[in-house]
Amino acid sequence: MSKRSETLLFVAWAQALVATLGSLFFSEILGYTPCELCWYQRILMYPLIIIYGTALVKRKVDIAFSGLILSGLGMAVSIYHYLIQKVPAFQSAGGSCGVVPCNAEYINYFGFITIPFLAGTAFIIIFVCHMFMIRKRGENS
Repeated sequence: MSKRSETLLFVAWAQALVATLGSLFFSEILGYTPCELCWYQRILMYPLIIIYGTALVKRKVDIAFSGLILSGLGMAVSIYHYLIQKVPAFQSAGGSCGVVPCNAEYINYFGFITIPFLAGTAFIIIFVCHMFMIRKRGENS
C-alpha cells in the first residue's frame, strides 16, 4: 500500500471515529433523542470505524470496499434528512418520522449547520477519500 493510500485510509477512519463520537456526544451527553433518519445514519457510520480500522491495520485497501457503499448510502440519507429540515417542500415528510420528528433541529449553527449536515459532511469526506484510494490504485495497476 502506498503512503498516500495509507494516509487516505487513516483520514477516512479518523472521520468515521469523530462522527461516531460526535453522535454519541449529542445523544448520551446532551440528551438529544435521535430521530429515525439519525438512526439510519448511525447504522451506516458506526461500522466504518471497524472497516477502515481493519483495512488500516492489515494495510489492505481491498478490505475497505464495503465502506464505499456504506458512505455512499449515508450521504444519500444525510442529504435527504437535511432537505427535510431546510427545504419547506420536504418538511411535511419529516413530521411523521417517529417519536422525534425528523424535521426537528437540535442545533442550527450559522443558520445551516445541523446534525444531518455534520453527518453528511463526514460521509462525503469518507466517500471522497475512498474514491481517491480507488483512483490511486487504478494508476498503480
